Amino acid sequence: MPFFRDMARQTVWPVSLVFLLAFLVLARAASAEGLVDVHSHALVPVYRDYVNAHNAGLEETFPLPSWDVERHLAFMDRMGIATSVLTLPAPLPAYGDTARTRAIVRSANRAFRNIRDRYPGRFLFCASLPLPDVKAAVAEARYALEELGADGIRLATNSRGLYLGDPALDELMAYLDRAKAVVILHPHRPDPVSEATTAATPLAVYEYPAETTRAIVNMLAHDTFRRFPNIRYVVPHCGSFLPLALPRIKSLLPALVQRGLFPDVDLKASLKSLYFDLAGSPTPQVVRALLDITTADHLLYGSDYPYVPDKTLEGILAGLGQTLEEAGVPRDRALFGNARALFAKEAAPKDVRN
Repeated sequence: MPFFRDMARQTVWPVSLVFLLAFLVLARAASAEGLVDVHSHALVPVYRDYVNAHNAGLEETFPLPSWDVERHLAFMDRMGIATSVLTLPAPLPAYGDTARTRAIVRSANRAFRNIRDRYPGRFLFCASLPLPDVKAAVAEARYALEELGADGIRLATNSRGLYLGDPALDELMAYLDRAKAVVILHPHRPDPVSEATTAATPLAVYEYPAETTRAIVNMLAHDTFRRFPNIRYVVPHCGSFLPLALPRIKSLLPALVQRGLFPDVDLKASLKSLYFDLAGSPTPQVVRALLDITTADHLLYGSDYPYVPDKTLEGILAGLGQTLEEAGVPRDRALFGNARALFAKEAAPKDVRN
């Protein structure tokens, strides 16, 4: 690099500074192939204020973290993350006033679109929906995908007790299927839930993995994946308990089907709809367990920012490449290639009004 060598010859530029600048330039050039983080949250003010106004900041047994876009970008730059996919976190901003919930969700989705537009290439967003009001959710999904150009939809495992897979959601799922939407799933407080248990054990410790698994199993029980085959789902937290649950379901399926207790679902075909983010601290054993139920092109990087301390996330990422290598997963595919393919704009139609 002649430019940097010429700078080094000038005594006013310390050599160490010259090579630091060279490193930063090269790092920025390489950022075009930087990580894609499919599991990150933005707590935009309209959402935070509404949740706090209902004294619901601890509804999910974990305090709402602070967030602003500048700190998020600084975190991304330190981590080598080129693009983050933004979603709202739990809890769902639904407290009985359906009109107000619709307004809050609409404002949050517009705020996300503005963030994406303000920082081209750095952010994508998956829009939230005002569930459990299904009619309003269909209208918001249409607005978000067709008017705001949302990159996908974010769905809770349950919306005030309405679980994914429930036939009441079929109208919404039919629309998302026509749109060939990417849907990011996120666990929420189970409904019902043992208050005594969650008082002793925060939801993130056990109930969130169980809740994610519960929602997927409920979708299997209603044959959701076969009936709406064009939706692609991102399952959080290394698939939660699915690598353990699915072999058991497979072994029980013949007896359950024979007794009319479960549909004769095609498990292998259903799993093709699922992608899995690696948020958490996956070991080679965890990744290999995931590979028993999916393929390497369905693994995605996720941080869970800002719910996990920055230093912890830096440590996890530092070891993730070795973990993937030991599990036989190409790093580039899991860290950015698969996500770019999943969120490719040409994957979904612009208009699905038919």
